[in-house]
Amino acid sequence: MMTSENKISILIIDDHTMFREGVKRVIEMNPDFEVVGQAGDGEEAMRLVQELKPDVILMDINMPKMNGVEATEEILRHSPDSKIIILSIHEDESYVFRTLQAGAKGYLLKEMDIDALSEAIRIVHEGGAYIHPRVTGKLVEEFRRLKKQNGQETAKEESFIRVNEPSELRRVTDPSKLRDEYEILQLLTKREYEVLQLMAQGKSNKAIGEELFISEKTVKNHVSSILQKLKVQDRTQAVIEAIKNGWVDINQ
Repeated sequence: MMTSENKISILIIDDHTMFREGVKRVIEMNPDFEVVGQAGDGEEAMRLVQELKPDVILMDINMPKMNGVEATEEILRHSPDSKIIILSIHEDESYVFRTLQAGAKGYLLKEMDIDALSEAIRIVHEGGAYIHPRVTGKLVEEFRRLKKQNGQETAKEESFIRVNEPSELRRVTDPSKLRDEYEILQLLTKREYEVLQLMAQGKSNKAIGEELFISEKTVKNHVSSILQKLKVQDRTQAVIEAIKNGWVDINQ
């Protein structure tokens, strides 16, 4: 839904009226955003999505009648282009994983600050994904658990990445297929690969620097290079992309 001033239209779904109003006030402090509607449960949300066609949906995970995961699945079944960001008090990795499986494009803790909320809305609206930095590591843990549970821990996995040469990162797959799939294969240096692996473990720039014996400024430079090569906007998206495509070993 495009407003008369081409603002990003937002639908807020939460069963607590005061929370909805608080989020609405915060959102509308940004001149590029506009709240076009509010709902108190998943069933009402489905109706408003059809009626208002918002650009971005902010949805609580715990609601009566239909929770956020169920509502996400139903909304996307009828409106597959909907972009949903889950708002939650839960840091548990199982919640994060379930919402992403359902099709949500973002996961924010309700204690997020204004900048994080604004950044998430913009990134998701532009087609990206955003996960609260504090739960990124927990998401990786869930991937590890599921991988072990499914018995997919052998080196024969096509998605596993190994560093074959000091200067580059290569995926174990048919290069011609990779070219068709990704158009241009972006190579990471060995150091960038190490940084990406530690990012996937949820480590901060400072912790990465300490483990690799390099300065925090150098880590930041490597992270910027990784984001550019993977064509993503932030480290959370880089981690999601790396896990999804098997560019990091999540068994560690």
